[in-house]
Amino acid sequence: MSWMKMASARQGLDRSKARMQILRKPFFHFVLCFFVGFGIGLTPLSSGGGSAREQQRPRDSFTAAKRIATEEQVVILDSSSPLEISANSSRFPGQGRMPLQDPKKLLIIVTPTYTRPFQAMYLTRLAHTLKLVDPPLLWIVVEMPGQSLETASLLRKTGVMYRHLACEKNLTNIKDRGTQQRNLALQHIEIHQLDGIVYFADDDNFYSLELFDQLREIKRFGTWPVAMLAHSKSKTILEGPVCDGHKVTGWHTNEKSKRLRRFHVDMSGFGFNSTILWDPRRWKRPTTQPVRQLDTVKEGFQETTFIEQLVEDENQMEGLPSGCSKIMVWHLHLESQIASYPPNWKMDKFLEPVIHL
Repeated sequence: MSWMKMASARQGLDRSKARMQILRKPFFHFVLCFFVGFGIGLTPLSSGGGSAREQQRPRDSFTAAKRIATEEQVVILDSSSPLEISANSSRFPGQGRMPLQDPKKLLIIVTPTYTRPFQAMYLTRLAHTLKLVDPPLLWIVVEMPGQSLETASLLRKTGVMYRHLACEKNLTNIKDRGTQQRNLALQHIEIHQLDGIVYFADDDNFYSLELFDQLREIKRFGTWPVAMLAHSKSKTILEGPVCDGHKVTGWHTNEKSKRLRRFHVDMSGFGFNSTILWDPRRWKRPTTQPVRQLDTVKEGFQETTFIEQLVEDENQMEGLPSGCSKIMVWHLHLESQIASYPPNWKMDKFLEPVIHL
């Protein structure tokens, strides 16, 4: 019996050895493949003789920094900061070297408006003009006595960056509506410290696109002649500077007394640097009082009393364009004061045909 037990134990040991020999070869292959694969995974991939950096791509498509690979460099676009490209990274495939351009000045266009028959037509016409101007441009529309839904709807559809302000004043105590509206815009610019060129553009005027290009040439205060329709509407007159190059040497005027006003400029005939409003030390202004238009002066004197707060004399003015020889603004009053218009600028009823078919 003991012999049989010993034989049985030997047979079990032989079977265990046979199993070990059978499993040894696959285990060896598994270990070998594991280490070979691990080594390949640590080796950087490259093809076509290109560098490893040119072959790498970001794995996370939602990362804030996105890499754009080019033939010569990688430009990083960071969503938290504006695009900055060094001088060595300004060449792109298929293009020559592109010099970096200075950003254009912000144009701050201030337009007073109020409810009247042709308000929608005036604002639409001016909006189409401003839409053709190169950005950046901010259109500050000041409406009196409050923001109307019609004006707000019109501004939303213009495609122009705008701010719609409401001048809620008692009209019975106001001599000049436009003065109060422009002062509200000046206060808005001062509070928010907007940096650009301020221009008062009434909605019923006509403007050439060249005017807005000239506005960006202003350093401190720029002025130009304006074509105006005489009160008799029988002729067109000029009002504004006479220039020798960009130097102002005199004034166009049709006033009987030529010494009543210091500066003979129309409200649409000048523009100025907005920093004068909120940074008086930079421009060495003699006073730190807010620059505002005066409602207490006679009609027609708002322009000159306002300009006197911005400059000391003609030496601080820039005549635009050179020689002041071009008309870029037309100030024409052709609207009837007794015209009527449908409520909300809409026709509630169909018009009766004049000629029946």
